[in-house]
Amino acid sequence: MKRKTGPFDIANIMIMLVLVLVTAYPFWYMITVSFSSDIFVMRNEVSWWPKGFTLEWYQTVFKDDRIGTGYKNTVLYTAVGTVISLIITSMGAFAMSQKRMILRKPLMLLIVFTILFSGGMIPSFLVVKELHMLDSIWAMVLPGAVSTFNLLVFRTFFEGLPEELYDSGRIDGLHDIGLFFRIVMPLSKPVYAAIGLFEAVGLWNNFFKAILYLRSPEHFPLTIILRDLIIKGKIDEQMMSQAAAGGEIVVSDALKFATILVSTLPILLLYPFLQKYFVKGVLLGSVKG
Repeated sequence: MKRKTGPFDIANIMIMLVLVLVTAYPFWYMITVSFSSDIFVMRNEVSWWPKGFTLEWYQTVFKDDRIGTGYKNTVLYTAVGTVISLIITSMGAFAMSQKRMILRKPLMLLIVFTILFSGGMIPSFLVVKELHMLDSIWAMVLPGAVSTFNLLVFRTFFEGLPEELYDSGRIDGLHDIGLFFRIVMPLSKPVYAAIGLFEAVGLWNNFFKAILYLRSPEHFPLTIILRDLIIKGKIDEQMMSQAAAGGEIVVSDALKFATILVSTLPILLLYPFLQKYFVKGVLLGSVKG
């Protein structure tokens, strides 16, 4: 039987529509400004739809060598960091999910302890410096590669797998490494997709580590380029040569919006491909079966 739509359902739908509008409009406004001609932007006449449609700002963005370098570095840090994080975190969670592991509970308490207390910024910087990882890719992907929260989600998911699967694997001669790679990993695609998306988004937007550990401009990720462009206003003279006198600040906003969109869309487009795993992975990893 179909449930009738009541006043609560209508009110809920209206509230959600308002929330969607409030959260989506700033992003839509950036899109309309980035596709609008400079004269309409300077007059502040752009609102819901682009005026004087142009691709000039996107052409300017893609001609800037800094954007290309930042893109390459960000993609590299995100891909390598996500893979390393998933492998290390899931292997540690698999070990902690095995009840026969020696000192399982004390080690788990020490891991959970790091949620409340950490070494802090200065000790982390000193560790990275002593390991000679400053100004390298490893400074961006290794510190913080293991998240305690993600490890707990993985562990809870693995504990929900039937023990009979492990027993059948051991009968076939598999050891713990074989059980993990041949049985556990193929059955854990949803939780891998969910945690992988969290890690990828975090690494893509990583700004603090780049400020702390990187020194050479050729190693800067896209977030540093955006910082220079938006906060410090470092725009190449060549990029702004076509701006009219007195309209430089307004025109630079259109350029900033175009740069933000170019840097944001790739990670946003990743979500639809992982959506079918995302909700299932989070639920299975957070509630023990």
